[in-house]
Parts: sequence; C-alpha cells; structure tokens
Amino acid sequence: MKKTVYPAHTRGKADYGWLKANYSFSFANYFNPDRIKFGALRVLNDDVIAPGKGFGTHPHQNMEIVSIPLDGKLAHKDSMGHEEIIKTGEVQVMSAGTGVEHSEYNPSTTEATNLLQVWILPQANGVSPRYDQRSFSLRKNELKTVVTPRDNTTDDSLWLNQQTYFNLGEFDQDNSHTYTINQSGHGVYMFVIEGSLMCEGEKLEKRDALGVWETDSISFTTTAPSKILVIEIPMN
Repeated sequence: MKKTVYPAHTRGKADYGWLKANYSFSFANYFNPDRIKFGALRVLNDDVIAPGKGFGTHPHQNMEIVSIPLDGKLAHKDSMGHEEIIKTGEVQVMSAGTGVEHSEYNPSTTEATNLLQVWILPQANGVSPRYDQRSFSLRKNELKTVVTPRDNTTDDSLWLNQQTYFNLGEFDQDNSHTYTINQSGHGVYMFVIEGSLMCEGEKLEKRDALGVWETDSISFTTTAPSKILVIEIPMN
C-alpha cells in the first residue's frame, strides 16, 4: 500500500470577494507541482459562493464534472438547454465531451452556498455532452455509491465517462468501515467533509484527505460524527 496525506491547511486558497475557494489540486492562480492530480482526479474545489453571485457562462471540453452542494443551492444553466437548481442532498454530473458552455450561481439573496466541484479526466475524449442530477438519501453508517462508470451503473446512481466510483457517507463516532476497491489499478481518495477519523494509520480532520493506492481495500474508524466522500479512481 502507498499513501499520501493532504492536510486541509495545505490546500491552495483564493478570495475573490464573491467566491472563497480552497483548491486540493493546482487550479486557477494556485500551482503546486506536487499537487497536479491524483490518478484521474484532476480538481477538487471547496467553494463558498456569496448570495446572488456565481460563475458566468464559460466553456468546458473533455472533462467529467461532479458538483456536490454541502450547504445551500446552485443554479445551473447550460448550452444543452438545461436550467436546474441543485440542492443540498443532490449530486450533479456533467460530461463536457465535445464542448459545452454553462453558468453556475447562488440563487439565494441571503445565504452563501458551499459546494464541492470535482473534475475527472475522461476515459475517452470527444463524447457527446450530457447532464444529470439526482437526490440521494444517506443511510447512517453506510457508504452510498452515487456515481459509477457507465458500464456499471445502477438504478439509483449517476454515471460518468470514466471508471470511477463516488461514495458518500454519514457515520456516528466510533464506527468502523472497510471499502473494497472495485477494479485493479485503482486508488482511493478519502476526503473528510465533516468530523474526524483514522484511516490506514492516519488521523484525518475536517477537510483533510488521504490518497491510497496499490491496495485492495481501505479501512477507517471515525473518532467523531463524520461525513465523508470516497472517490475510487484509475491511477494510470
């Protein structure tokens, strides 16, 4: 097993007034040659968007994008004709493929929106752009698979153009769990949204992360009530 710890305080930071961002990997004006990506995981931004503000219309191409609101709502509009509101408890996926333009903003006039936006390098370029979103109910002390590869999708999961699995879970204190990796050659990026836990000998607090690879599984035990995101990703 190999592993890398990503402490929350080492993330890149930016404050644009309307947007306060934390960058797990090199993004925008933040560049760290040791933080380019983890396997096919290219971006994990922890954004806080001020009321009534957001990202104007901008293009994407050949990228798989997942948005997970943690607090508040996100208004989405794109060149495919979708105009949606994504709420806390929902997950949004978008395959940019051959090219798509979209805007994202906080529709509230009083409350900030906090979301995770994750970019995954695609399995193949040039696919048709697509959009989907879904609400998920998490069962306490279990990981819920919310995103899968297209060839392994289920009735209650979203899918991406990549061999990746996104899992969300809410756990009580002193709860232990083992995550079994689905495919050989994959790694796991464990991101602590809230709480704290021990994972493979490493203590992780709120917004800390751990990348693990060359293993068949990872195990963790929570040391406080916790919410976590587990991303399984190809390492090649």
